Amino acid sequence: MTNLPEEFEKRMKEMLGGEYEAFKASFNESRRIGIRVNTLKTDTDTFLKLFPGNPEKIKWCETGFFTSTDEKYGRLSQHDAGAFYMQEPSAQAVAASLGSVMDLKGRKVLDLCAAPGGKSTQLASMMAGEGVLVSNEINRERAAILSSNIERMGVRNCVVLNETPERIAETFENWFDAVVVDAPCSGEGMFRKDETALREWSPANVEMCADRQKDILREAVKTLKDGGILVYSTCTFAVDEDEKQMAEFLCEYPEFEIIECENFKFFDKGFTSFEFEGKKVSDDPKLKESLEKCARLWPHKIDGEGHFICILKKRGSDETVGEKKKKKSERNNRPDKKSIGLIKDFFSDMIVNFEPDFDNTVCFADSVYLLPKDFNISLKGLKIQRAGLLLGEIKKDRFEPSHSLAMALNKNNCIRCAELDEDEALKFRHGEELRKDLPNGWTLMLVNGVSLGWGKVANGAIKNHYPKGLRIKF
Repeated sequence: MTNLPEEFEKRMKEMLGGEYEAFKASFNESRRIGIRVNTLKTDTDTFLKLFPGNPEKIKWCETGFFTSTDEKYGRLSQHDAGAFYMQEPSAQAVAASLGSVMDLKGRKVLDLCAAPGGKSTQLASMMAGEGVLVSNEINRERAAILSSNIERMGVRNCVVLNETPERIAETFENWFDAVVVDAPCSGEGMFRKDETALREWSPANVEMCADRQKDILREAVKTLKDGGILVYSTCTFAVDEDEKQMAEFLCEYPEFEIIECENFKFFDKGFTSFEFEGKKVSDDPKLKESLEKCARLWPHKIDGEGHFICILKKRGSDETVGEKKKKKSERNNRPDKKSIGLIKDFFSDMIVNFEPDFDNTVCFADSVYLLPKDFNISLKGLKIQRAGLLLGEIKKDRFEPSHSLAMALNKNNCIRCAELDEDEALKFRHGEELRKDLPNGWTLMLVNGVSLGWGKVANGAIKNHYPKGLRIKF
């Protein structure tokens, strides 16, 4: 039995009235497990034929599914190959809702509070390798986890940063077509999932989170083009962090309006039975109508932990804004001609149907990255976790391709591929050397047709290049 904080219960009873008992009971029910198919690496139909059990469709996400709670999906080869991402069902609604109001292909998109990467990798799938995704996380350790998930899911067009919102705003002024702020919050929607969120909850923490969210939003708006879309979300039920936060935002930024979202038909409307600036929201028909366009995802009404989502549009046309202030990427860390030649030699010997612009590469020590196309921002002074796609390293007079590059490729990109069965894939992830009758040279290892990593074949022996830090234990 989950013991909810007394003050939390009192507030929720006032909000929900007769629905409160059903809401409270939901905290003692088994939570549903969600997965999302990664369409950068496989298609949904192919994936479902190979995935264990009988996943049930999530209505608000085209690639999302409910699964059994008694399976350890993180141990599957398909998971390590990036064929799917384990993501809480209601959290899948955030990026999916943005995609329902804007075609993200070719766009510049910012995920400002991105770790551990569920929403960023979902956005990347929807972008289908076109455009620029910037995923930022202020906490260094969490930023490393974010970068690892971007790698596992085979994302080519993402720059991962470890910066403050203020620094992001300064660097990317009026640059993005869409910005997602999945704001740090009091985590009331995570009480069933996370005992820490339950233990650390207090009215003071709610107030602190609301203040921090205001600060984050003030920086986020600076990065958005006219005509752009800002998505604000939390996993909390507190009005101060949700609808009231949005009411205050609209007062401070009248150039924004809350817009309708077709995806919200699956959820409750925004909550409006509260006072704002000394009067009831119901006494202000315009504000009430706006806030009702937000979405409330209640755990007693959907199979999810709970979420709040608001989609805001900045007035104006997005056709010309953002061209006023372009910054050129500094080229003083470009790889030298010899290094570029080594990389080109590898690509000509191994890679097809993928032609990177080598003029868009940057070098950090011996590591060579391919920046996303149209990324015209200087990286100087930024805390960078991943400057686009890590192609590999220059080691003396040779180029060694990275695990990131392997994960970003597919069987149609490589001249030499090897399909592993489940037993072989398990051994490969364990770091063992395999034997197969294959041509010598770098070879892309596949499981169920999805890239898993590099092997290097020499006389039938496959030297294992699966990263030591990712290797599993039996």
